[in-house]
Amino acid sequence: MPDPHDDDLMRFLAQFGIQPGPDGEIDPTQVLGKLQGLMGSFSTQLAGFGPTQGGMNWEFTRSIAHRTLAQSAGPTPSMDVRAMRDAVALADLWLDGEIAFGRITAPAQTWSRDDWIDTTFPAWQELLAPVVTALSGAIQNLVGDGADDQMAKAMRPMAKMAATGMLAAQVGQALGSLAGAVVSAGELGLPLTPRPLVALLPANVDAYGAGPDIPAEDVLLVLALREVARQRLFGATAWLGPQLLALVTHYADDIAIDPSALTDALHDQFGGVTTMAQMQQAGDMVARTLFFPAVTDGQKEILERLETLLALVEGWVDDVVEQVTKPRMPTAAALAETLRRRRASSGPTRTALKSLIGLDLQPRRTRDAANTWAATRVRSGSAARDEAWRHPDLIPTSADLDDPLGYAEHGHQEQPDDFDHALDQLLNDEGRA
Repeated sequence: MPDPHDDDLMRFLAQFGIQPGPDGEIDPTQVLGKLQGLMGSFSTQLAGFGPTQGGMNWEFTRSIAHRTLAQSAGPTPSMDVRAMRDAVALADLWLDGEIAFGRITAPAQTWSRDDWIDTTFPAWQELLAPVVTALSGAIQNLVGDGADDQMAKAMRPMAKMAATGMLAAQVGQALGSLAGAVVSAGELGLPLTPRPLVALLPANVDAYGAGPDIPAEDVLLVLALREVARQRLFGATAWLGPQLLALVTHYADDIAIDPSALTDALHDQFGGVTTMAQMQQAGDMVARTLFFPAVTDGQKEILERLETLLALVEGWVDDVVEQVTKPRMPTAAALAETLRRRRASSGPTRTALKSLIGLDLQPRRTRDAANTWAATRVRSGSAARDEAWRHPDLIPTSADLDDPLGYAEHGHQEQPDDFDHALDQLLNDEGRA
């Protein structure tokens, strides 16, 4: 039996039209009848998208992403697919002489914006699994355990369906918006395909907006160079992709859903919701309020490591592309400046992860990373720069980025810890004995 003095629960029930009677009590028959009717209606609609997996109807989420894209992306500009493939082939040729990593064996692909959603969707499902788990926990706390309470058993599935509907709307909207912006499979800096794959999105490349004085073929070539270089790095560095994804997942593991925000969202936005379309609309309004603003100490540490690693990847790509374009393309400097502006204006990576898992990612140190790689190349050659990727212990740390010349001279130097100091002291004492 619902407690009429539980304000959060009463607000939750009110948005489904369930109110205390004249005696101040809730009629359990009214609650059960209303909830069963709503559950039946929503279940029938969701069944059309396929089964729920891991607490979320992912096909419903995917459909929202495609609908968001259709509503926001505008007309698809045309681009010569052959020209794009030629640009990838030329990028491979130029990079052969600059980097130590071999070519990707899979043929280069051109994707539509919808292709990007469908091809990367399994990776997003995996990354978002901890968020779905956190949301389920918040719903459990909202409704209560109620192991022997028939009312709690009836309310919990309804609350879960409403809340996951909000999350589905948030994820679908974010992915649909991203599909209208990203220019390649790897632009976000995360490995979103099962294996390294060079793929460009002609529609978004054509709409890149580098300026009227820069030929479209130069824009295409530079974006192809960046994508090919990045994918070659992922292909040759077995630990890099898994570590990036693991850091994002570990960050998401510590996500907490604000119960009061969840209650307010359900109360304020879901009154009268009876269809999936209405649920999407309501979810669009409230989904961004579900995350606690506070970041745990563990998340701060993960965030720093993730920012540094993404900066190292993009800084390495910056240095590689600069070396191959500077002697060949008069527009190289202008294109590099366009890219820096794109990063500075809350680019796709930061926007995507903030919308999807509340991760406000700002790879602020990309220029420092590029300087560090450049210093290593000047000091010891491009082979030494690339050799650092052989093992995660060899790449620069955040502290190394403060001293590019020091890293170029000595490589990454582990700072001795208390154990190292004790061992040194022991060896020195034995040497004097």
